Amino acid sequence: MAIEIIATGKAVPPKRVSNKDLAATIDTSDEWIRSHTGIGARHIAHEDTACSDLALEAARQALEMLAGPRREETLEEIALTLDMIIVGTATPDYYACPSTACIIQDKLGAKNAAAMDLAAGCSGFIYGIETAAGILETRKSRKRALVIGAEILSRITDWTDRGTCVLFGDGAGAVILEKTGAPREGPEKRGLLRTVLGADGSGWEHLIMPRGGSRNPLKPGEGLKTPLHLEMNGRAVYNFAVKAMTETIEKLLAEEGITIGQVERIIPHQANARIVQAAAKRLGIAEEKFFLNIEEYANTSAASIPIALDEMNRGGILRKGDLIMTIGFGGGLTYGGNLIVW
Repeated sequence: MAIEIIATGKAVPPKRVSNKDLAATIDTSDEWIRSHTGIGARHIAHEDTACSDLALEAARQALEMLAGPRREETLEEIALTLDMIIVGTATPDYYACPSTACIIQDKLGAKNAAAMDLAAGCSGFIYGIETAAGILETRKSRKRALVIGAEILSRITDWTDRGTCVLFGDGAGAVILEKTGAPREGPEKRGLLRTVLGADGSGWEHLIMPRGGSRNPLKPGEGLKTPLHLEMNGRAVYNFAVKAMTETIEKLLAEEGITIGQVERIIPHQANARIVQAAAKRLGIAEEKFFLNIEEYANTSAASIPIALDEMNRGGILRKGDLIMTIGFGGGLTYGGNLIVW
């Protein structure tokens, strides 16, 4: 029995903000942003767009891929085959409840699916894949899960802080997992082979929304000088990310008993091209093995890996049977990786 990715989808807002656009509003430049991050642009959601709107579009694209060009099944019929919906996000539609996943379940008409959000920062998609796989494996009656990473980080970005506002963008990516009869062992093995999940809670302060929760709630009558926004210790997060990437890759290889040469592609969380370059150098891996689309989308947190997977899938970069790695790291601090046969 294998847990395979059988469809992908993505959604990004039409509004594209280039580095030059940002340089017109804050003290920065295209050259500085590119040299320090590898980012050239980001997509920003309209003020009326919520996280569930982007997530829903990505989910529908995945369902359409599953339906195929002949549309032998409607999207509504396929949605009814979903047993689980998991949304990794740090920017849900609503605080506390309802979950964004429940909103998506309703709009898709996926009446048979359980639904929940997962808060693991930028590692949300990695955690979501392993969580969904575990749920599918527990009962024979469960067959399909929809896993989404979706973010509207522009709503929690301090656009006056040139050190962080250049980093983030909005978007969503989705995959459909299916429990199949393919083997998980041997030369014909398929699907999700192995996952590494971890956290370093001692770094919780390094990437944080400091206001609005039960630790530091907003008080009646209290005014806000600036909107609620993320705060980040850039150097600490950078050091953690490079270490987490290298150790996760090494652990996946060691536990599976393979070499990096057997891995076709590594799809990292698109946080900063310099993090990937540093990890590649430390491991002695060619940078070309890592798929990067950060130049166009910037850091979309939990959405970055599924967006990349959809681009690679639709672009013919991924072929059936390819062995790939997904590597994530983010707030918490969390990290993880999936080893998958496509």
